[in-house]
Amino acid sequence: MIQNPIPWPNGARCAVAFTFDVDAESLVHLGYRDEADNKIAALSELGYDAEIAVPRIIALYQRYGLKQTFFVPAWCLEQHPAMTDLILQDGHEIAHHGYLHENPNKLSAEEERDWLGHAIETIERTTGRRPRGYRAPSYAFSRNTAGFLIEEGFDYDASLMGDDIPYVLEHPRGRLIELPSTRQLDDWTYFVTSRDFNWMLPTLAPERAYEVYRAEFDAAWRYGGLWIAVWHPFVSARLGRIDAMDRLICDMHDRGGVWFATTEQIAQHVRAVIDAGQWVPRAQKLPYPRGPIPELTPRIGRAAE
Repeated sequence: MIQNPIPWPNGARCAVAFTFDVDAESLVHLGYRDEADNKIAALSELGYDAEIAVPRIIALYQRYGLKQTFFVPAWCLEQHPAMTDLILQDGHEIAHHGYLHENPNKLSAEEERDWLGHAIETIERTTGRRPRGYRAPSYAFSRNTAGFLIEEGFDYDASLMGDDIPYVLEHPRGRLIELPSTRQLDDWTYFVTSRDFNWMLPTLAPERAYEVYRAEFDAAWRYGGLWIAVWHPFVSARLGRIDAMDRLICDMHDRGGVWFATTEQIAQHVRAVIDAGQWVPRAQKLPYPRGPIPELTPRIGRAAE
Protein backbone atom coordinates (compact mmCIF):
# COMPACT_ATOMS: atom_id res chain seq x y z
CA MET A 1 0.00 0.00 0.00
CA ILE A 2 2.80 2.44 0.93
CA GLN A 3 4.99 2.66 -2.16
CA ASN A 4 8.09 3.97 -0.44
CA PRO A 5 8.07 2.75 3.20
CA ILE A 6 10.61 4.24 5.55
CA PRO A 7 12.84 1.82 7.50
CA TRP A 8 11.93 2.21 11.17
CA PRO A 9 14.52 1.61 13.96
CA ASN A 10 15.33 -1.98 14.92
CA GLY A 11 13.01 -3.37 12.26
CA ALA A 12 9.87 -1.93 13.84
CA ARG A 13 6.68 -2.33 11.84
CA CYS A 14 5.46 1.23 12.50
CA ALA A 15 6.11 4.36 14.54
CA VAL A 16 3.63 5.61 17.15
CA ALA A 17 3.43 8.99 18.89
CA PHE A 18 0.70 9.90 21.36
CA THR A 19 0.94 13.69 21.09
CA PHE A 20 -1.13 16.10 23.16
CA ASP A 21 -2.06 19.70 22.36
CA VAL A 22 -2.20 21.34 25.80
CA ASP A 23 -4.23 24.45 24.99
CA ALA A 24 -5.55 25.05 28.53
CA GLU A 25 -7.30 28.39 29.06
CA SER A 26 -5.66 30.01 26.02
CA LEU A 27 -8.68 29.12 23.88
CA VAL A 28 -11.02 31.11 26.12
CA HIS A 29 -8.78 34.18 26.27
CA LEU A 30 -8.21 34.14 22.52
CA GLY A 31 -11.87 33.60 21.64
CA TYR A 32 -13.36 35.91 24.28
CA ARG A 33 -10.79 38.62 24.88
CA ASP A 34 -13.10 40.92 26.83
CA GLU A 35 -15.32 38.25 28.40
CA ALA A 36 -12.94 35.45 29.35
CA ASP A 37 -12.99 36.22 33.07
CA ASN A 38 -16.75 35.66 33.05
CA LYS A 39 -16.61 32.32 31.18
CA ILE A 40 -16.13 30.35 34.39
CA ALA A 41 -17.40 26.98 33.14
CA ALA A 42 -15.20 27.13 30.03
CA LEU A 43 -12.18 28.16 32.09
CA SER A 44 -12.77 25.28 34.48
CA GLU A 45 -13.14 22.78 31.63
CA LEU A 46 -9.91 23.89 29.98
CA GLY A 47 -8.11 24.36 33.29
CA TYR A 48 -8.56 20.60 33.74
CA ASP A 49 -5.59 20.33 31.34
CA ALA A 50 -2.95 21.52 33.78
CA GLU A 51 -4.50 20.52 37.09
CA ILE A 52 -5.75 16.99 36.39
CA ALA A 53 -5.21 15.77 32.84
CA VAL A 54 -1.49 16.24 32.20
CA PRO A 55 -0.42 14.69 35.54
CA ARG A 56 -2.76 11.76 34.82
CA ILE A 57 -1.31 11.27 31.33
CA ILE A 58 2.26 11.40 32.59
CA ALA A 59 1.46 8.82 35.28
CA LEU A 60 0.10 6.54 32.55
CA TYR A 61 3.20 7.05 30.41
CA GLN A 62 5.38 6.18 33.41
CA ARG A 63 3.73 2.77 33.67
CA TYR A 64 4.73 1.97 30.09
CA GLY A 65 8.07 3.79 30.05
CA LEU A 66 6.90 6.15 27.29
CA LYS A 67 8.43 9.51 26.38
CA GLN A 68 6.09 11.56 24.25
CA THR A 69 5.48 15.09 22.93
CA PHE A 70 3.32 17.87 24.31
CA PHE A 71 2.54 20.76 21.96
CA VAL A 72 1.87 23.70 24.28
CA PRO A 73 1.05 27.36 23.59
CA ALA A 74 3.88 29.27 25.23
CA TRP A 75 1.47 31.37 27.30
CA CYS A 76 0.26 28.16 28.96
CA LEU A 77 3.82 27.30 29.96
CA GLU A 78 4.07 30.67 31.68
CA GLN A 79 0.73 30.31 33.43
CA HIS A 80 1.28 26.73 34.60
CA PRO A 81 4.92 26.35 35.70
CA ALA A 82 4.19 23.24 37.79
CA MET A 83 2.77 21.50 34.73
CA THR A 84 5.75 22.61 32.65
CA ASP A 85 8.18 21.23 35.22
CA LEU A 86 6.29 17.93 35.46
CA ILE A 87 6.48 17.39 31.70
CA LEU A 88 10.19 18.17 31.59
CA GLN A 89 11.15 16.24 34.70
CA ASP A 90 9.77 13.07 33.18
CA GLY A 91 11.79 13.52 29.99
CA HIS A 92 9.01 14.45 27.58
CA GLU A 93 9.33 16.89 24.70
CA ILE A 94 7.66 20.31 24.72
CA ALA A 95 7.07 21.61 21.21
CA HIS A 96 5.80 24.90 19.76
CA HIS A 97 2.04 25.39 19.44
CA GLY A 98 1.81 29.15 19.10
CA TYR A 99 1.87 31.68 21.91
CA LEU A 100 -1.86 31.98 22.67
CA HIS A 101 -3.17 29.42 20.14
CA GLU A 102 -3.41 32.15 17.49
CA ASN A 103 -4.20 30.96 13.94
CA PRO A 104 -1.26 31.76 11.63
CA ASN A 105 -3.31 31.77 8.44
CA LYS A 106 -5.48 34.57 9.83
CA LEU A 107 -2.45 36.79 10.49
CA SER A 108 -0.32 38.98 8.26
CA ALA A 109 3.20 37.71 7.58
CA GLU A 110 4.59 40.28 10.02
CA GLU A 111 2.14 39.29 12.74
CA GLU A 112 2.83 35.58 12.27
CA ARG A 113 6.58 36.11 12.47
CA ASP A 114 6.18 38.19 15.63
CA TRP A 115 3.93 35.64 17.41
CA LEU A 116 6.23 32.78 16.35
CA GLY A 117 9.34 34.52 17.66
CA HIS A 118 7.69 35.60 20.92
CA ALA A 119 6.62 32.01 21.58
CA ILE A 120 10.12 30.67 20.81
CA GLU A 121 11.64 33.10 23.30
CA THR A 122 9.04 32.15 25.93
CA ILE A 123 9.51 28.41 25.43
CA GLU A 124 13.28 28.77 25.69
CA ARG A 125 12.94 30.83 28.88
CA THR A 126 10.43 28.50 30.57
CA THR A 127 11.95 25.17 29.51
CA GLY A 128 15.62 26.02 29.07
CA ARG A 129 15.57 24.66 25.53
CA ARG A 130 14.72 26.03 22.12
CA PRO A 131 11.80 24.10 20.55
CA ARG A 132 12.69 21.77 17.68
CA GLY A 133 9.15 20.96 16.54
CA TYR A 134 6.00 22.86 15.64
CA ARG A 135 2.29 22.22 15.22
CA ALA A 136 0.13 25.07 13.97
CA PRO A 137 -2.80 25.84 16.28
CA SER A 138 -6.00 24.48 14.69
CA TYR A 139 -3.86 23.14 11.80
CA ALA A 140 -3.81 26.77 10.54
CA PHE A 141 -0.51 26.46 8.67
CA SER A 142 -0.17 29.53 6.44
CA ARG A 143 1.61 30.24 3.16
CA ASN A 144 4.42 31.79 5.23
CA THR A 145 4.76 29.19 8.00
CA ALA A 146 7.24 26.80 6.35
CA GLY A 147 9.64 29.59 5.48
CA PHE A 148 9.53 31.04 8.98
CA LEU A 149 10.11 27.63 10.59
CA ILE A 150 13.12 26.97 8.35
CA GLU A 151 14.54 30.42 9.13
CA GLU A 152 14.18 29.72 12.86
CA GLY A 153 15.95 26.37 12.59
CA PHE A 154 13.06 24.02 13.36
CA ASP A 155 13.68 20.34 12.62
CA TYR A 156 10.11 19.35 11.86
CA ASP A 157 6.47 20.31 11.55
CA ALA A 158 3.50 18.17 12.62
CA SER A 159 0.56 20.18 11.24
CA LEU A 160 -0.20 18.68 7.84
CA MET A 161 -1.89 15.56 6.49
CA GLY A 162 -0.33 14.86 3.11
CA ASP A 163 0.91 11.29 3.57
CA ASP A 164 0.86 8.16 5.75
CA ILE A 165 4.60 8.43 6.47
CA PRO A 166 7.01 11.33 6.93
CA TYR A 167 7.80 13.50 3.96
CA VAL A 168 9.76 16.68 3.22
CA LEU A 169 8.51 20.21 2.68
CA GLU A 170 10.68 21.90 0.06
CA HIS A 171 10.79 25.68 0.25
CA PRO A 172 13.07 28.27 -1.36
CA ARG A 173 14.58 28.82 2.11
CA GLY A 174 15.34 25.15 2.75
CA ARG A 175 13.77 21.82 3.72
CA LEU A 176 11.64 20.75 6.67
CA ILE A 177 10.62 17.28 7.85
CA GLU A 178 6.83 16.86 7.91
CA LEU A 179 5.29 14.33 10.32
CA PRO A 180 1.68 14.00 9.14
CA SER A 181 -1.40 12.86 10.97
CA THR A 182 -5.08 12.77 10.02
CA ARG A 183 -8.26 14.22 11.48
CA GLN A 184 -9.40 10.66 12.19
CA LEU A 185 -6.75 10.59 14.93
CA ASP A 186 -7.86 13.92 16.45
CA ASP A 187 -10.02 13.48 19.55
CA TRP A 188 -11.84 16.80 19.06
CA THR A 189 -13.96 15.21 16.32
CA TYR A 190 -15.42 12.55 18.61
CA PHE A 191 -15.64 14.06 22.06
CA VAL A 192 -15.93 17.85 22.14
CA THR A 193 -19.29 19.54 22.60
CA SER A 194 -19.08 23.24 23.48
CA ARG A 195 -21.48 26.13 23.00
CA ASP A 196 -18.65 28.54 23.76
CA PHE A 197 -16.69 27.27 20.77
CA ASN A 198 -19.68 26.64 18.52
CA TRP A 199 -18.92 22.92 18.33
CA MET A 200 -22.10 20.97 18.95
CA LEU A 201 -21.59 17.52 17.45
CA PRO A 202 -22.84 14.52 19.45
CA THR A 203 -20.31 13.06 21.87
CA LEU A 204 -19.33 9.47 21.08
CA ALA A 205 -18.63 6.67 23.51
CA PRO A 206 -14.89 5.99 23.84
CA GLU A 207 -15.34 2.59 22.19
CA ARG A 208 -16.57 4.17 18.96
CA ALA A 209 -13.64 6.57 18.67
CA TYR A 210 -11.16 3.88 19.62
CA GLU A 211 -12.49 1.66 16.85
CA VAL A 212 -11.17 4.31 14.45
CA TYR A 213 -7.87 4.72 16.31
CA ARG A 214 -7.33 0.95 16.31
CA ALA A 215 -8.19 0.61 12.62
CA GLU A 216 -5.65 3.29 11.76
CA PHE A 217 -3.05 1.61 13.97
CA ASP A 218 -3.71 -1.85 12.49
CA ALA A 219 -3.11 -0.46 8.99
CA ALA A 220 0.00 1.47 10.04
CA TRP A 221 1.42 -1.71 11.63
CA ARG A 222 0.57 -3.78 8.57
CA TYR A 223 2.02 -1.40 5.97
CA GLY A 224 4.81 0.43 7.81
CA GLY A 225 3.03 3.68 8.50
CA LEU A 226 3.25 6.53 10.98
CA TRP A 227 0.52 6.79 13.66
CA ILE A 228 0.35 10.18 15.37
CA ALA A 229 -2.55 10.93 17.70
CA VAL A 230 -3.52 14.62 17.98
CA TRP A 231 -5.25 14.65 21.34
CA HIS A 232 -6.12 17.23 23.98
CA PRO A 233 -5.67 16.44 27.68
CA PHE A 234 -8.94 18.01 28.83
CA VAL A 235 -10.70 15.80 26.28
CA SER A 236 -8.92 12.45 26.27
CA ALA A 237 -7.74 12.29 29.88
CA ARG A 238 -11.27 12.15 31.28
CA LEU A 239 -11.64 8.87 33.14
CA GLY A 240 -13.60 6.87 30.59
CA ARG A 241 -11.36 7.92 27.72
CA ILE A 242 -7.98 7.53 29.39
CA ASP A 243 -9.10 4.07 30.50
CA ALA A 244 -9.59 3.24 26.82
CA MET A 245 -6.22 4.83 26.05
CA ASP A 246 -4.58 2.57 28.61
CA ARG A 247 -6.05 -0.49 26.90
CA LEU A 248 -4.91 0.73 23.48
CA ILE A 249 -1.32 1.29 24.64
CA CYS A 250 -1.32 -2.15 26.26
CA ASP A 251 -2.56 -3.76 23.05
CA MET A 252 0.10 -1.94 21.01
CA HIS A 253 2.79 -3.18 23.39
CA ASP A 254 1.48 -6.72 23.17
CA ARG A 255 1.40 -6.59 19.37
CA GLY A 256 5.14 -5.93 19.24
CA GLY A 257 7.13 -4.28 16.49
CA VAL A 258 5.99 -0.80 17.52
CA TRP A 259 8.42 2.08 17.94
CA PHE A 260 7.03 4.50 20.52
CA ALA A 261 8.83 7.82 20.17
CA THR A 262 8.56 11.56 20.55
CA THR A 263 8.00 13.48 17.36
CA GLU A 264 11.49 14.94 17.75
CA GLN A 265 12.96 11.44 17.84
CA ILE A 266 10.97 10.47 14.75
CA ALA A 267 12.20 13.56 12.89
CA GLN A 268 15.79 12.80 13.91
CA HIS A 269 15.45 9.26 12.59
CA VAL A 270 13.94 10.48 9.32
CA ARG A 271 16.81 12.90 8.79
CA ALA A 272 19.37 10.20 9.68
CA VAL A 273 18.11 7.66 7.12
CA ILE A 274 17.92 10.40 4.47
CA ASP A 275 21.47 11.57 5.18
CA ALA A 276 22.71 7.96 5.14
CA GLY A 277 21.15 7.37 1.73
CA GLN A 278 18.91 4.62 3.13
CA TRP A 279 15.64 6.28 2.13
CA VAL A 280 14.48 9.00 -0.25
CA PRO A 281 11.36 10.81 0.95
CA ARG A 282 8.56 12.27 -1.09
CA ALA A 283 8.88 16.04 -1.33
CA GLN A 284 6.13 18.64 -1.45
CA LYS A 285 7.00 22.08 -2.75
CA LEU A 286 5.78 25.13 -0.82
CA PRO A 287 4.43 27.74 -0.94
CA TYR A 288 1.52 27.14 -3.28
CA PRO A 289 0.98 29.78 -5.99
CA ARG A 290 -0.83 32.80 -4.56
CA GLY A 291 -4.38 33.74 -5.44
CA PRO A 292 -7.03 31.89 -7.45
CA ILE A 293 -5.75 29.33 -9.94
CA PRO A 294 -5.70 30.84 -13.47
CA GLU A 295 -8.24 28.32 -14.78
CA LEU A 296 -10.79 29.64 -12.31
CA THR A 297 -10.33 33.39 -12.76
CA PRO A 298 -12.13 33.80 -16.14
CA ARG A 299 -15.10 31.81 -14.84
CA ILE A 300 -15.33 34.03 -11.77
CA GLY A 301 -15.44 37.05 -14.07
CA ARG A 302 -18.08 35.54 -16.35
CA ALA A 303 -20.23 34.47 -13.40
CA ALA A 304 -20.21 38.02 -12.06
CA GLU A 305 -21.39 39.55 -15.35
